Amino acid sequence: MSRILDTIRSPADVRRLSMEQLATLAQEIRARIIDVVCKNGGHLASNLGVTELTLALHRVFDFAKDRLLWDVGHQCYVHKLITGRNANFDTLRQAGGVSGFPSTAESPYDLFDVGHAGTSIATAVGMARGDAAVGRDARVVALIGDASIVNGVAFEGLNQAGTLERQFLVVLNDNSMGIAPTQGALASYLSRFRVSKLYEEVKRKTTELLPKVPLVGKSMLGVLDHLKEGLKATVSPHQIFEQMGFIYVGPVDGHDLPHLIETLQLLRDVQHPVLLHVHTEKGRGCDWASKDPCAFHSPGKLRVEGDTVSVVKSDRKSWTTAFADAVIELMKTDPRVYALTAAMPDGTGLAKVRKAQPERVLDCGIAESCTVDIAAGMCKAGLRPLACIYSTFLQRAYDQVFQEVVLQQLPVIFCIDRAGLVGGDGAVHHGFLDITYLRGYQNMVLMSPADEPELTAALRFALTLSVPCAIRYPRDTV
Repeated sequence: MSRILDTIRSPADVRRLSMEQLATLAQEIRARIIDVVCKNGGHLASNLGVTELTLALHRVFDFAKDRLLWDVGHQCYVHKLITGRNANFDTLRQAGGVSGFPSTAESPYDLFDVGHAGTSIATAVGMARGDAAVGRDARVVALIGDASIVNGVAFEGLNQAGTLERQFLVVLNDNSMGIAPTQGALASYLSRFRVSKLYEEVKRKTTELLPKVPLVGKSMLGVLDHLKEGLKATVSPHQIFEQMGFIYVGPVDGHDLPHLIETLQLLRDVQHPVLLHVHTEKGRGCDWASKDPCAFHSPGKLRVEGDTVSVVKSDRKSWTTAFADAVIELMKTDPRVYALTAAMPDGTGLAKVRKAQPERVLDCGIAESCTVDIAAGMCKAGLRPLACIYSTFLQRAYDQVFQEVVLQQLPVIFCIDRAGLVGGDGAVHHGFLDITYLRGYQNMVLMSPADEPELTAALRFALTLSVPCAIRYPRDTV
């Protein structure tokens, strides 16, 4: 029996399907993604979680002329499958194959080569203003996750977007986590909203009762309206978006395809910035991925034997594990040692360290600049922080490394994972710039150990220094 997916050459084909066929297509897409990721590795749980949302967006908008901006972009597999890349999808993350991230070289539906968080809203604002300037009639949509929206660049983008006097849609994909559980006050803010029924109940009853109050003049209605708005502000944590100039809608079920389509159709031509809050489940449609979305966020190749699923791993220890083991030993003997990461506790090895020393590991969320500044402050207070950041992401904190660390000559220890080429993650994640920009800093010590004993020695040596240093190591086995 032929699959609907095999008949999809472009999003125009998606728009011709019935609702029943769309539901079948969603199942086929999930099966296709699971099959390919098991063979090649890749971002699994996040893509399974946005299947209906991606289909709904392509059903309502025409991204052959409208604009779709992805944040990070690792959740773009569904988008790729319905924009002409299904036939080659078996080459996902392979040399010369389909990229695991949006790629302008692959398709006109991919507007930017992206891989870092927080950028979608600002680039979408730029496209909205650019389109308006040249008279192009195109709707603009930015899709961002709840882990990315806490990034400073995302908030700067929201601040700019709120001033637009035109159609502009931000879709907040809220799955309660990024690679790891989302960190920070805004994450808590969104979490409180997800579990709170109070606001919706108050809003419903107020809407029902206010028009029924007898003998009320305009002034009294105004008072009641103010009361309603005041109560809304008291019990609704989404007011932050409305204060930034957005119309807030949601949260809506990100897996209810008919409702998603209906909601997007209502919002498509609203001539004002709108934020649509969509609640999705990471790993949806795959029991083992939904039960452990952290483990199956971006696994390597998978071995599936009946109900048992395991990641195909090398028998040799990875550099990341060697680093984690060394840090655990350092913390046993030096109480000044603390470790920080920017939303990558598993990738940097700090998840293992946190199990041994939970009070001495800090996950700052997707906020590399902030992470470096926190490390600088901790260092100034007498601690010896390890700023554990992927090479590709440390680029985002270039100014903070100079201003708050190097200029102050603070002995922060930068532990740079994923240095060098990183394989399947491609150009947006290669770590080949850190030597170039770090070697120009005054008194910065750079180390690149050759094996595990040298890595341990480098960390111990770093603790004796009174100047900043960086230890870089690859995504590989020792």
